[in-house]
Amino acid sequence: MTMISEMEKNRQERSWLEKIPAAYWILGILLLIMPGVAGDFILFQIFGWGFILGIIALSLMFLAGYGGMVSLVQMTVAGSAGYMIAIFGVSAIENISLGWPWYLAIPLALAIATLFGTLAGWLAVRTEGIYTIMITLAIASAFFYFTRQNYVIFNGFSGFNGVLPPNLFGVDWRQPAAFYYLTLFWAVLAYGTVIYVSRSPFGLVLQGIRDNPRRMSALGYNVVAHRVAAYAFAAFLAAIGGILLTWQSAQISPGTAGIGPVIDILVITVIGGMRHPIGPFIGALIYVVLKTFALDALVAIGLSGERFQLLIGIGFLAIVFWSSDGVLGIWNHWQQARKRDPLLDRGGSTP
Repeated sequence: MTMISEMEKNRQERSWLEKIPAAYWILGILLLIMPGVAGDFILFQIFGWGFILGIIALSLMFLAGYGGMVSLVQMTVAGSAGYMIAIFGVSAIENISLGWPWYLAIPLALAIATLFGTLAGWLAVRTEGIYTIMITLAIASAFFYFTRQNYVIFNGFSGFNGVLPPNLFGVDWRQPAAFYYLTLFWAVLAYGTVIYVSRSPFGLVLQGIRDNPRRMSALGYNVVAHRVAAYAFAAFLAAIGGILLTWQSAQISPGTAGIGPVIDILVITVIGGMRHPIGPFIGALIYVVLKTFALDALVAIGLSGERFQLLIGIGFLAIVFWSSDGVLGIWNHWQQARKRDPLLDRGGSTP
């Protein structure tokens, strides 16, 4: 009997592994061996930065895609986590930073940033549509100007520098290969967590509230509580991205969470696609590549390097025009077009 149950268990495990598409295995292997084939700049600046922005954009995708709530406060939450890790931890501004060990500074930074995002969500969920966007934008603007003008806690315009990750297990985590694996780990964990939560009872109820909040309320679900909980979960994801972003640049300042970066997260999410958790990472990598290389490309053809934002804007408009679901939507349309037989397909209803 034990042998039969063991065989059944092995069969179920094989079937679970067989459900993973071959493309996922190939992508996973490529990501794991990337440090062996890519240079330090690509690992640290392109992939590291792309994974971090992808995590922050993933928090917005969770709110917008599964909850129907477009929030512009996610980069602000990430910035608050960056500030907290600089204030509680170690930085070059020794007269402000407390210098606490990482096992105290990191949990405190995550907790405070998550609380901040939850409170912002508690205010935002009482509005809908454009009003939600405006109230979260107002919170983001207030945070930017407050940190810029406060010198006692946030060190004003200069912010903090010399904010480095702890040397755990004898590894310098700011080295390109180590930082690549650090950001890859958290990106994969965040992606998997969002997939799991979206299929959990909470995620299913949240999607039901997105589609018909009145019906879900009539069924006995607390709409406001579920939306606030969604903001809390999204804030935790953004906080992780904020700490990693601070470690990557080794500094945090008001400009990190300024109005420009706040809008950039929305652009990244829309470019990649809001209907699947992989979309923000695709959009983030596209954004990072454009922002990194577009300037040099424009200068090479005799144009001002400052016009790289124009390229990003044109690309954003083109993608939104051709697909409401970003790059993933364009890919799906192309896949469907390949399978369509032009000799058999026709408009109208079939007889």
